[in-house]
Amino acid sequence: MNRVVTLASRPEGFPDEANFELVEQPVPEPGPGEVLVRVLWTSVDPYQRGRMSEARSYAKPVQVGEVMTAQAVGEAIESNDSRFVPGDLVVGQLGWQDYAVVRAGSVRKVPAQLDPPTLALHVLGTTGFTAYFGLLDVCEPKPGDTVVVSGAAGAVGQIVGQLAKLAGCRTVGIAGGPEKAAELRELYSYDVAIDYKNDDVPASLKEACPDGVDVYFDNVGGEISAAVHGRLNVGARIAICGQVSQYNAVRPEPSFHPGLLIVFRAKMQGFLVSDYAHRFDEAAHRLFRWIAEGKLQWREDVTDGLENAPRAFLGMLRGENRGKALVKVADRF
Repeated sequence: MNRVVTLASRPEGFPDEANFELVEQPVPEPGPGEVLVRVLWTSVDPYQRGRMSEARSYAKPVQVGEVMTAQAVGEAIESNDSRFVPGDLVVGQLGWQDYAVVRAGSVRKVPAQLDPPTLALHVLGTTGFTAYFGLLDVCEPKPGDTVVVSGAAGAVGQIVGQLAKLAGCRTVGIAGGPEKAAELRELYSYDVAIDYKNDDVPASLKEACPDGVDVYFDNVGGEISAAVHGRLNVGARIAICGQVSQYNAVRPEPSFHPGLLIVFRAKMQGFLVSDYAHRFDEAAHRLFRWIAEGKLQWREDVTDGLENAPRAFLGMLRGENRGKALVKVADRF
């Protein structure tokens, strides 16, 4: 049987485990041009909260009773497409389940030299690509710029800060809790770390950014972003990657007054990593090289068991994870 975590009901405000249901279904059969994949690791990410809602967005919502969508790494078990053979590791939108049938063109092979293979779900996957294109293309950092990152200890934020350092920038990371703040400095090489749970964020930003903020990589929105906006320099660039502080709000609060774009002649741009799919190979090549050279560090936060995916997801939304949040579903055959 195939265990599947489905959306049982739509949450109002912060979700809980009752919004999910673990059910058993027959293992699906692959048709022509399809591959049957056994899921080994699956991801939990902030965007999944938006997919639980019926509100209009960039992707259609998960329907009640459907499997929760998720990026995952799995092993091909059966293949009706010449591009894959049993035993190949693949990455794609496989969901929270033991087995998935997917179109061959919708998944990518995980390179055999990738160790661990879970890197395909973060640094060398859409997480790393999000950091790469969001910082380098949207924000266009220049040597000497001051770059501020909110959600800096998260899967995207930890990579953004390191890429900014590689670009010759001064980096200021904002995260919640003294342990995460310490990791920003010690593991991810941030020049300054601000603990929003214990520090006065506006005062800390004033001290950390005496010459203002040139680049803001926004993962959270809300009051933290409002504090950063008050420190912008003329010509500042803002990338809107996420607004996790607002995802569970019944009535999200805007954090930015558009008049500030005029005052600072600033640029604010939202983006989706899928917009850059035609350049994923470029990002993967450069990110892999930086990993091999020891210039990029990462951390995984792994929960065992598919049945615990909802708990891992809720913990990620609360900021309990340290690094990229993953769920280990099975061992490789």
